[in-house]
Amino acid sequence: MHNPTIHTLLNHRSIRKFKKQTLSEEQIKLLVDCAQAASTSSFTQSFSIIGVEDPAIKKQLREISGDQPYVEECGYFFVFVADQYRNKQIGDRNGADTSVLDTTQRLTVALGDAAFAAQNMAVAAESMGLGICYIGSIQRDVEKTSEILQLPDYTFPVFGLAVGYPDQEPEKKPRLPFENIFHRNVYGRTTNEEALKKYDQQVASYYHTRTGGHRDETWTDQIAQGLSAPPRLALKPFLEKQHLGRR
Repeated sequence: MHNPTIHTLLNHRSIRKFKKQTLSEEQIKLLVDCAQAASTSSFTQSFSIIGVEDPAIKKQLREISGDQPYVEECGYFFVFVADQYRNKQIGDRNGADTSVLDTTQRLTVALGDAAFAAQNMAVAAESMGLGICYIGSIQRDVEKTSEILQLPDYTFPVFGLAVGYPDQEPEKKPRLPFENIFHRNVYGRTTNEEALKKYDQQVASYYHTRTGGHRDETWTDQIAQGLSAPPRLALKPFLEKQHLGRR
């Protein structure tokens, strides 16, 4: 049942080291075309893509993202934006009531559209022999990210996507077992503890190999520790300031 598309999907790895080779204009255009071919809720196409080429802007986004070098050193850096600003402009020009754009429903539509488009681009890039890494940490200082990218009201920077020619071959990171992710008909509240325990062992082994023995935490350890991390509480007031998710 395997084919090249399925092979690309199942062979995914996040790449955090890229060769010093920029993408061509043809590649950039093709990747954006593939992103636009993704499904979109009610054909609203409520997203935009910013291609970051200015070295100064990339440097600032690298700093915001926790000094991740591949933000600056990849072949091309894209930022996916949940975008209701374009729809606001269209509505205003046509005398429509645009108050619906500040609802949570319209925010989830825009977030979904941006995510669908980004994943289309990611798969397309990997099918072309390129590597990718999502950068959600551009939200660490969402105000500054928005200022740097000159984002208007009704927009939100969802994540970045570093794309380029891989300069590493990392081991594939194991995913949750089928039994722990797939539910039939209704949500199953009983966890398959045996499968989860085996998965924890796989993840610990993965980190041990990847870090040369410096890390060996399990997946459940990682989740529990992550729950104690400081939340990004600035996101909600930022969204409201942007006229998004207000009600």
